[in-house]
Order: sequence, then structure tokens, then C-alpha cells
Amino acid sequence: MRTSEKVASHGRRSWLATLGALALLSACAHRGGGMMARRRELLREGDVQLDVIVEGTGPTLVLLPSSQRDSEDYDELAHLLATKGFKVLRPQPRGMGASRGQMQELSLDALAGDVALAVRRLGDGRAVIVGHAYGHFVARVADLRYPELVRGVVVLAAAARTFPPGVQPSLLVAANPTQPRDARLAALRHAFFAPGNDPTPWLEGWYPELSAAYRDAQTRPPKDQWWPVSHSTILDLQGADDPWRPPATRNELKVVLGDKVTVQVIPRASHAMVPEQPHAVAEAVARWAGALPL
Repeated sequence: MRTSEKVASHGRRSWLATLGALALLSACAHRGGGMMARRRELLREGDVQLDVIVEGTGPTLVLLPSSQRDSEDYDELAHLLATKGFKVLRPQPRGMGASRGQMQELSLDALAGDVALAVRRLGDGRAVIVGHAYGHFVARVADLRYPELVRGVVVLAAAARTFPPGVQPSLLVAANPTQPRDARLAALRHAFFAPGNDPTPWLEGWYPELSAAYRDAQTRPPKDQWWPVSHSTILDLQGADDPWRPPATRNELKVVLGDKVTVQVIPRASHAMVPEQPHAVAEAVARWAGALPL
């Protein structure tokens, strides 16, 4: 059970815990003079319960969030992509929102299976998988295990194959709500937000109690089994100011996978990227995904 401090740190996400008894929650929001339908679907398969935010119509995009964060980080980006003619699925990771499943010995294979469940049930059987930072691990393994379901993969702010020194300690501080606010802001500015971008939205929304499970999951399967392999084409979208992806590593994935990889750099973005430059990210993803064969 979460302590009151943990619940408070989740802020706007805390209400999601009540969704466990619901099969469906629908909502409509008026935006820009039009009506954009947004709803939640609760999928069940075996011992897995998957809480999925659904928005828009058209070819399917699946958005997977960063480490220790949930898919509501994508609120603005999801809306932008929906208005560009895509159906956008946002499965909440296990332990977040109303998503539930085995957490002991969690693996990227299990998380990729959750993505496959969402694509089969809600994505018309084919989707472009978009993974932000840690989420790109899951996206790449989904492509490895379920190539028939994946039209393409977008990696947003993927770290270098070998993490650069000095950035992981910033994650430990930024994600810990018990740390002093100033220290957390400094960590966010150092490792996640480019100069001039507001880091305060990421003071909330962390799930540090899940960090060990997800840290262990990223080792199963080992990176060497999936990193240099891809069935799909890949858009490698990088932040120009991302310390997790130094300029010298810009083309490391393209060197291995060749013409399957398109590299694009987003100015004035760091590792957070999605809250930093949602319009630029939406434009890049929509243009690339829109050119893929259905």
C-alpha cells in the first residue's frame, strides 16, 4: 500500500487507482472548437489487466512512457497526433493506473506482451510503436517478438547503447519525492530538460516504488539480443541537448541497422523531449508514420 506521501507525489494520477473495478470509462473533451473523443478501456487476459487510454481514429500509434512514469505524460502529444489522423493508444505500464500483472521477475518480454494485447484488441492488429527512453526498450522487444503486429518503431530520446557516466545518479534524485525540491530540479535540468525548458511538470508523476522491478526487467532479455536487431524500420528521434545521447553516438543505431534507421534531431530538447517539444515531436512522428505502408 502506498504511503500518503507517495500518493501525494502522484498528484493528478492518484485517482487512477479507483479504476480497478471499472471495465470502461468514457469522456469527451471539447478542444479547438471540435469534439475529440477520449476514453479508457480495461483489457484482461489471464492475470494481466491493462488500462489503456484511447484517442482519435485512423492508423494506430502506441505510445510507451519513460522509466518510472506513466502514459499521461503524453496527454498533449496524444491529442496532437489524434488531430493529425491517428488512433493513439496509451497502455499504462503495470503497476500504474489500473494496469496489473505479475511484477516478480518482470521482463521486457512480458511488457512487450502487454503492448501486443493492446494492438490486437484496440489497434486493428497493426501499429507503429513509439517508445520514450525506457519505453523504447519495450517497443524494440515488441518488434522482435511480434513483428506481424508492428508497422514501425519510433524511439524518442533513446539513450546511447552504453549509458554515459554521470546521468543515472540524476534519475535517482529526480524520481525521489523525498529529496529536496531544489535538488530534484537541479537533477531534472542536468539530465532531462534543455536550458530554458521548464522542468517543474516532472516534479510529479513518478513511481519510485516500481523502480526495482522495471530496472530488473530491462535485463530480460539482455540488450545484446534485441538492440542490434529490427524487423521494422525505425525513426530515431533525438534531443539536441540530451546528455544521455551525446553527439558522438547520434548514428550508432544507424551504423548497425543501416537504411532501416532514420535519424532526426529535435532542437531545444533533452531527454524528457515529449513535454519539452510536443509539437515538434508530433510533426516528426506523424510525417514518418504517415509515409509507412499500411
